[in-house]
Amino acid sequence: MTTFKDLGVHGNYIKALKELNIKTPTEIQEKTIPVLLKSKTDFIGLAQTGTGKTAAYGLPVLNTIDPSSAVVQALILSPTRELVQQIKKQLFKFTKYASEKIFMEAIYGGEKIEIQIGRLQRPTHIIVATPGRLIDLIEKGSINLRSVNTIVLDEADEMLSMGFKKELDAILNYSSGSRKTWLFSATMPEEIQRIITKYMSPDAVKVAVNKDSLVNANISHQYLITSIANKSNVLINLLDKFGEGRGIVFCRTKLGAQKLVKELKEEGFSVDALEGDMMQRERDKVMRMFKKGTLQYLVSTDVSARGIDVTNLAFVIHHQLPENMEYYTHRSGRTARAGKTGVSVALILPSELQRVHEIQKTLGIKFKETVS
Repeated sequence: MTTFKDLGVHGNYIKALKELNIKTPTEIQEKTIPVLLKSKTDFIGLAQTGTGKTAAYGLPVLNTIDPSSAVVQALILSPTRELVQQIKKQLFKFTKYASEKIFMEAIYGGEKIEIQIGRLQRPTHIIVATPGRLIDLIEKGSINLRSVNTIVLDEADEMLSMGFKKELDAILNYSSGSRKTWLFSATMPEEIQRIITKYMSPDAVKVAVNKDSLVNANISHQYLITSIANKSNVLINLLDKFGEGRGIVFCRTKLGAQKLVKELKEEGFSVDALEGDMMQRERDKVMRMFKKGTLQYLVSTDVSARGIDVTNLAFVIHHQLPENMEYYTHRSGRTARAGKTGVSVALILPSELQRVHEIQKTLGIKFKETVS
């Protein structure tokens, strides 16, 4: 069995990994870490969410830092505030036993920009940021990317589907030079191919995990045929069937999410919504409760669920199928993280059966019909 030592990871980091109960490398870590540690190369990693990408690029990023030079040397871009905070927290834990201190800052919208400008006055080696807020700080002259030698685009497809195309182009132009670009994505839409062609070396190393499957193989995909009138009852029966299991129910619209939460609360379920009209403070509170387990279920829209990384989620329920095929990948990927198994159940109308067949064919997965 391969160990982190075999991959070339420094002993101080291995000690911290053991404390975090990360003992055996995942497939993406095994294929990525040695390449990024040994060669100064552009890199493309195709892997599902929940496969251990943060450590796959995070350990090599830490390895590139010269702690004696108090300039920004690495930039990690991620689509949401939650993911940015989480990546920074994880990298910080990796450095617990590092011989020299590596300083990092998290930059994201929803927090006063003045606070972040103040923090950036301190020595900073790594910036983890959402694209929009990073552009604001570059334009204010509070961040200089000239010394950056490594840029990581994490969840690149999610950043593009959230509308950050213009910001990514600007950031990649600001930081052009001799930097390395490491791109990680669950899917490879046309826009990702454009970024690769425009900003990355034609010799970039490519690694794909489960390349024959666009969706995590540990997820069991099911569908349940119902009617609009009976959908709420079917959902309630399903949640009862999952017992103590925790999960996320996906709706297409904010109003749909709010209505569903009201219905489920009236039935006595421990549930709350995550949707676009929420204040950041409310969103943070709901996410804290969900992560701690004081909330059993979340009802979320597609965009609001970006960056949710909560371990031990037993299931995902699609109250409606997503409009966008890629959203099915991202929704389902909230369960079966870090090698665990999970269930993805779609509640469909008889007229949507054709759509299920399309998803099967496009994503290379197999649905099984179930009953509530």
